[in-house]
Amino acid sequence: MTLTLELPKWYDLHTHFRQDELLPATVKEHMAMACAGALAMPNLKPPLTQPEHIKAYRQEILDTAEGAFQDVIVPLYLNAETTAKTIEDGARDGILQACKYYPPHGTTGSEFGAPFQTYIDNGVFEAMEATGVVLCVHGEEHGLSGERYFARGENAEEIFYREHMPSLIERFPALRVVGEHLTTKVGVDFILKAPEHVKASVTPQHLLYTIGHLIQGLKYHLFCMPVVKFEEDRTALQQAVTSPDNTKFFAGTDSAPHTHKTTPCGCAAGCFTGGIAPQLYAQGFEAAGVDLSSDTGKQAFQNFLCEIGRAFYALPEPESTFRLRRSPQTVEPLHIGEEKIIPLPLGIGRGDGESSTTIPWSLL
Repeated sequence: MTLTLELPKWYDLHTHFRQDELLPATVKEHMAMACAGALAMPNLKPPLTQPEHIKAYRQEILDTAEGAFQDVIVPLYLNAETTAKTIEDGARDGILQACKYYPPHGTTGSEFGAPFQTYIDNGVFEAMEATGVVLCVHGEEHGLSGERYFARGENAEEIFYREHMPSLIERFPALRVVGEHLTTKVGVDFILKAPEHVKASVTPQHLLYTIGHLIQGLKYHLFCMPVVKFEEDRTALQQAVTSPDNTKFFAGTDSAPHTHKTTPCGCAAGCFTGGIAPQLYAQGFEAAGVDLSSDTGKQAFQNFLCEIGRAFYALPEPESTFRLRRSPQTVEPLHIGEEKIIPLPLGIGRGDGESSTTIPWSLL
């Protein structure tokens, strides 16, 4: 008999819906993969740097979803102009639930970010701790030389989790923190040892792929920030998310649509997994050796996908369920007018991204 899992609808707790003509298409793809809502990134053009900006964008997403989303969180984009009063006022009004730290020029749309120390010195992190606002961290050191940014002995994420995160937690012990899109064993080890209110999100691509998959044939649709790492890092992530005792790691796809992935100036960072993320997460659990037909395996998967992150952000319990089946599903490009977005598995499987491919799991 074909394995079928029935699960509560889930929240994608790190995604990019973008804006303008991309917004309806990306929201629709999340609705199609049984999302009850999302945490939607604020690195738009211009970025969402004031509470009224995130309020308006949140409402735009909810209106676009036409009742399919139970809730949406939009973090505030931290920048040099953010003050403690910004945090206090936004939290008091009930608008502000989370803030996003971007390392300056560290990823797509991060050029307005300020160095991490800025928010320690100006009282922003202290205000977030006092008001219970979550700090969503893109945990990479900025401004590194190429030799230090990615090397076998160290990389930007490892440096950040060794040099910044321990002192952050020590100085602000009650600050609620999410290490987003974690990629390294160093990061995993830090989260495991940190207080219970310090957690991490994990993407499908970091459970499924390593740096070898990226550079073998230069599969640029797998290029994201932080980049996929080594096998020991993937193994650490797999063990963390699949553990029956997991209370720290949850699903956040970092799905990032690009209609023009490559340009003469380089490659845009971001993998698009809209419409297929639960299927890829199930594939990732199986790649880690989990038997999803067992009660233990299914519960670990449900905890990671549906429960841990939702509870942390105090989001409403989903009102309905969905089903995943272990039967192949076809993946094709997402067309938006005359443009198209290539989903991750298609970009990995075929160099031109023009046709279609299949993945082992399907959503009913």
